[in-house]
Amino acid sequence: MSKRRILITSALPYINGIKHLGNLAGSMLPADVYARFQRLQGHDVLYICATDEHGTPAELAAQAAGMSVRDYCDEQHQIQRAAGDGFSLSYDWFGRSSSDENKILTQGFAHALEANGLIEERVSQQVYSVDDGRFLPDRYVEGTCPHCEYEKARGDQCDNCGRLLDPVDLKHPYSAVSGSTNIEIRDTAHLFLLQSKMQDRIREWVEASTDWPQLARSIALKWLDEGLRDRAITRDLKWGVPVIGPDGAVRPGFEDKVFYVWFDAPIEYIAATEEWASATGNDAKVWWRTEHGADDVEYVQFMGKDNVAFHTVSFPVTIFGSQQDWKTVDKLKAFNWVTWYGGKFSTSQQRGVFMDQALDLLPADYWRWYLMANAPEGSDAAFTWEGFQAAINSDLANVLGNFVNRITKYTVSKFDGALPAAGTQGEDEAWMESELKASLTRIAEHYEAMEFRKAAAETRALWATGNEYLTRAEPWVKYKSDVDGAAVGVRTGLNLVALFAIVAQPLIPNTAKTILDTLGIPEGNRKWPSPEDAGLLDALPHGMPIQAPPVLFQKIEDAMVEEWTERFGGEVS
Repeated sequence: MSKRRILITSALPYINGIKHLGNLAGSMLPADVYARFQRLQGHDVLYICATDEHGTPAELAAQAAGMSVRDYCDEQHQIQRAAGDGFSLSYDWFGRSSSDENKILTQGFAHALEANGLIEERVSQQVYSVDDGRFLPDRYVEGTCPHCEYEKARGDQCDNCGRLLDPVDLKHPYSAVSGSTNIEIRDTAHLFLLQSKMQDRIREWVEASTDWPQLARSIALKWLDEGLRDRAITRDLKWGVPVIGPDGAVRPGFEDKVFYVWFDAPIEYIAATEEWASATGNDAKVWWRTEHGADDVEYVQFMGKDNVAFHTVSFPVTIFGSQQDWKTVDKLKAFNWVTWYGGKFSTSQQRGVFMDQALDLLPADYWRWYLMANAPEGSDAAFTWEGFQAAINSDLANVLGNFVNRITKYTVSKFDGALPAAGTQGEDEAWMESELKASLTRIAEHYEAMEFRKAAAETRALWATGNEYLTRAEPWVKYKSDVDGAAVGVRTGLNLVALFAIVAQPLIPNTAKTILDTLGIPEGNRKWPSPEDAGLLDALPHGMPIQAPPVLFQKIEDAMVEEWTERFGGEVS
């Protein structure tokens, strides 16, 4: 198998507060699982993420916290980095969209787009709050959605129906800063990205992107079918990337404006790679510039469905419109939403469980497993405490944990804590090896297709097959009359323990490490096993010392579910 170069990005988490489990399941976690799998395959992987620090959410959150926006973003970046570490997200770099690298790149893209006739200055109508004494950027305006009548729609997008909006179209608009309804529609100048000129180019690219899962393609084509609209890429804000002209000076009339967060945020994927390169002595160009070798990079993006339009239309317009040799995405994995008892997880309304709260309840692997085993791929996926309890107790505690603990403890008890060498493999082992090789193939295929629910289901099925093998081999029964026959079953079971842990590494890396460390498996021997390898079930050295790991998974009791339901709720408020 030839070594591949794979660039992975997940949608940038907003800086305004720690993210909930829905955010985690829809971008950062599947990107991490995919990155871990590809690293186990021996490929060269670069996983890039960053905090999205510009725009209205940052200003509003800083204002509420009584902090400067810079200090607020500094603090929240560290908090979000710590949450990612807590969930073992294996970023190669976790950057910041407020970096100098992003400012330079964003301004450079704007200059190139304008030079190519794709940016023009227009006077447009915008909401002005008389009481606040300022124009209100999109997210500062809230009101009733003109399409679905949702009463808390934001000026840029409705959280209920998902449509992109123009704040002047909202019914009964009010200021999200003060709540004032004393607002007017006034003229203001902004820079517009002429997306309509790129309609045919973007459609050609989307239709040629056959490796995209259906959800991403369907959303992109929907926007193209409705016709691309020219969109303002500046906002009336102080915090953000300044609008600098090619001469290096602030563009006249734009002294109190910055670039729109959705213009500069995707550019941070490139900028964060430059941050990584500067910090590590690497070269960002080989990942992003085709003339420097990025043609052979596989670029994979992960995001929730509400971000697809920006990544399949607006950002590509920026990339292609610059007429520069930038790498574009090859595979775009979009997710539906994780729902909370029939409603959405919500950062603004503090509904659901958030990453820091989850880690206070249980270790990261519990959440990683459940969220990927129930990944919102084909449709929205409902989170319930009862479903979480059932999955953890069945899949992790009973199927995997029980298998590992009973075979290792039996080895310690009956074979003096050493992997037995006696006996010859027979029909049961041949059956298990056949099942194992078929399962390894299927799991790898699911990961390559970014089908995480199927990968988790097949992983669980493999663990269950291992339990079936022990039922067939019956080493504890054979031990009474055929110690050598029992040794074969124990030796095979211990090899399965190692294989199960290796295969589990993308999903539950901490538990997998505990198992492999306990067995003493060297780091170099933890790569993904090939179905073509001979002797998979007799690979561990005969006589190697065996210890039983601690209990791997605590079962979730009914009393715990009752306590959490009372604390976090189980119904939409």
